[in-house]
Amino acid sequence: MISREVDFAANGAAAAFREFSQRPGADRARLLRAIAEGIEALGDSLLETVQRESALPLARLSGERTRTCTQLRQFADLAEQDAWRDTRVDAAEPARTPPRPEVRSQLVALGPAAVFAASNFPLAFSVAGGDTASALAVGCPVVLRAHPAHPETSHRVAGVIRDALAATRLPDGAFALLSGGGREIGIDLVAHPAIKVGAFTGSLQGGMALWRTAQQRREPIPFFAEMGSVNPVFVYADALARDAQGLAQGLHASLTLGVGQFCTQPGLVFLADDDAGRAFAARLAELVAATAPGQMLSESIAAAYRGGVVARGATRGVATLAAATPKNDGARSGSAALFATDAATWLASPELSEELFGPSSLIVWCASTRDFAACAAALHGQLTATVWGDAPDPDLLWALEQKAGRIVFNGFPTGVELGGAMMHGGPFPATTDSRFTSVGLRAFQRFVRPLAWQTPASAPGVRN
Repeated sequence: MISREVDFAANGAAAAFREFSQRPGADRARLLRAIAEGIEALGDSLLETVQRESALPLARLSGERTRTCTQLRQFADLAEQDAWRDTRVDAAEPARTPPRPEVRSQLVALGPAAVFAASNFPLAFSVAGGDTASALAVGCPVVLRAHPAHPETSHRVAGVIRDALAATRLPDGAFALLSGGGREIGIDLVAHPAIKVGAFTGSLQGGMALWRTAQQRREPIPFFAEMGSVNPVFVYADALARDAQGLAQGLHASLTLGVGQFCTQPGLVFLADDDAGRAFAARLAELVAATAPGQMLSESIAAAYRGGVVARGATRGVATLAAATPKNDGARSGSAALFATDAATWLASPELSEELFGPSSLIVWCASTRDFAACAAALHGQLTATVWGDAPDPDLLWALEQKAGRIVFNGFPTGVELGGAMMHGGPFPATTDSRFTSVGLRAFQRFVRPLAWQTPASAPGVRN
């Protein structure tokens, strides 16, 4: 039986859907801008709340607040311009045999959306994050499942959204927050017949459980889940010859950024097993060994990471190249680690391709760079893949195009821009639907569908 809390929120969203979706885009734009202004008005006290709950540093959280408000304002512009509707018209041809009718089409909102907040971005992928912003922009009411790791942050931001709805005189059912309870709350939400679409960022296990629920309903619904990714990096000799030291420093910074708690963290590095590759790995190991431990987002995330490090180090054929010295500073502590194996072991050990969420990476030794393409072909779907080198093998690039949503050249995968061209998705298991992105202006496409209106060639056209 669906819980009373979920039923009330989902039915409220359904009741609000018609008015909310049919109001002018300028009204929804005012809502999104009011939310951004409200978040900013909370000032540093909001950042202090987030820091207390997430252990993320204030400088990082200040940047994340800016990103959150930027997203909201970008989607406000999208809503106001109404260009997202992609209006198309096939004109009537009465003289044709048979006469051709007029057909007009637009994108329309799918309906109430279930949105799940992420643990690692308590502002930008949470209550007023990109999923919420893009859904509200196109007229989908949002029922938000708060992440249990930051409850006070969630309630404070939800209060901003409720105030913004009241100030802009939009239906209050256009947003609801669900907090507390266990995993069954999320399952109930996706199963509720009033919910018409869902978006999730988190673990493979959690995402798949919700996706299966969405598909097993009497009326299956689209459900976009961003899940696991190890974000492989392929390094060619010319890149090492040019600046091996700088590359090692940049890669170390990327894999340890935010205590490794980014979905684009580089968890696999493919190198040729030669003198240059070995020297590069040794330098990277030095940097990893000297990395100070950090506080992770929650005790459960930290425990899972530490257990994963132990399991990886005990895997036959895997060597531990570096392990930063842990500190006895609480159950949320996580320390960087670097492992290595050969390509044959990696290919024969599927568990070595699974995401280890935290500040660690695995080097895969290849006999030569000619083996890169075969390794890439064996990868699961990824959010990103990175290539360092001026003339990468076309076979490698082809393989990566089939496996990744974003290919980075001579750079690092952490850091996802908010522009119109960004793709933050990828083939399974990176996401459940590789056609869509959860970052950037195209994120709204997850929450809409095309609808066509047809009239006879001799009749006045219907205008929508």
